[in-house]
Amino acid sequence: PKGRYLCGTIHLKSDVTIHLSGGATILASKDEKDFDPYETLPFTPVNDRETTYFHYALLAGEDVHNASVIGEGGIDGNRSKREGPKPIALKRCQHITIRGITITNAPNYSISLLGCDHVEIDGVQVLNAYSDGIDPDSCRFVRISNCLIDSHDDAICAKASMALGYRRSTEQLAVTNCILSTECNNIKLGTESSGDFRNIAVSNCALYRRSAGARPATSGVAIESVDGSNIDGVVVSNITMQEVRAPIFIRLGNRGRGMNPPVPGSLRNVSISNVVASLSDLPTPIMGVPGSPVRGVSLSDLNITAKGGGTFTGLDLPEHVNGYPDADVWGNYPAYAFYCRHVEGLTLSNVRVQCVSVDPRPTAIFDDVADVDIEGLKIPAGTGEHPRILLNDATRVLVRSCASCVDKTRFVLVKGDRSRGIRLYGNNLAGPTRHKRQ
Repeated sequence: PKGRYLCGTIHLKSDVTIHLSGGATILASKDEKDFDPYETLPFTPVNDRETTYFHYALLAGEDVHNASVIGEGGIDGNRSKREGPKPIALKRCQHITIRGITITNAPNYSISLLGCDHVEIDGVQVLNAYSDGIDPDSCRFVRISNCLIDSHDDAICAKASMALGYRRSTEQLAVTNCILSTECNNIKLGTESSGDFRNIAVSNCALYRRSAGARPATSGVAIESVDGSNIDGVVVSNITMQEVRAPIFIRLGNRGRGMNPPVPGSLRNVSISNVVASLSDLPTPIMGVPGSPVRGVSLSDLNITAKGGGTFTGLDLPEHVNGYPDADVWGNYPAYAFYCRHVEGLTLSNVRVQCVSVDPRPTAIFDDVADVDIEGLKIPAGTGEHPRILLNDATRVLVRSCASCVDKTRFVLVKGDRSRGIRLYGNNLAGPTRHKRQ
């Protein structure tokens, strides 16, 4: 019932529902002795403490089935900074429902799931979280819907870590009808990516800046394989975002956590459509690593308004093959809307780009790419220094039905000894065209 209940660790049991009535709050104790200590594991962990441990929590469940936390009440983490117990931590659980509650002031992952299957999280609010909002890790058949999340770190972050002591995929995950704000990534696959990601759908989400003084989110949608994961079958649709630095970030890297030697995984079959992004100050990067390209990405019906005003620093962007994957790691990109490197089978369809401030950089750069189809790309005029589209070491590229003004600049510049099989037709350039090969 209504009231404030000061608690340490509460052990969830199977076939039990915790119902928090309106005005009821479970308040986390500030005395660390009231919580279970970190568990002893039969293996040497390779992940960080927040990802690895589940006993140090307010509501903790392990090998539980048919349990629920529901109602109009809430859970208060009762902290003013990151580091502390997880409000809800569930490990190897089945058939779990979390519905309607509000979680505030969480010092650790607000809802942390590891190796859980058949989970429904609906209508939950996460407010002022100092860490991640909702993290399904190595989980299957998870539905996250109608949630509002305000977090300092990632809002919804699916992982496939080694926290179980072995690799397990995250698959059959659906995220829909959520409102998210963060200073990091709004919707993210990774960075922990030892297991695979398969059959994941994200739709109908609104992303916005936390506050005028807060750091803008790094990415709207981030899809990352850096620890050997195979990502296959991701669909993202109907997303609107405001003041997110990079609208979309797709990265295949080779950090290789828990691997000896590190070997890149794969990232393929990603479809992203119907996205409106306002006031981005980084491009959408789609990047593999040399010898391991991202494959089969489709971007369609995007409307992007970039801040612009950047400077062109050349094509020699560091690879960061083994580094931590965040869109802002590379700093100033040589393009302001799209930067695609080590990619095969890329489609850009019906994409409109606008710029608040004049930007001399190319709108889009495609470096070491193959089988690229650019159709219906509408981009602003340039300043004369650089082309609107720069192709470097690009093979089998089709540019058609695009629109731009090239009175003072080139539309397409082709560079690189490996460039071949490039075709342009049916483009509306509103002025003289200049195509130059170097």
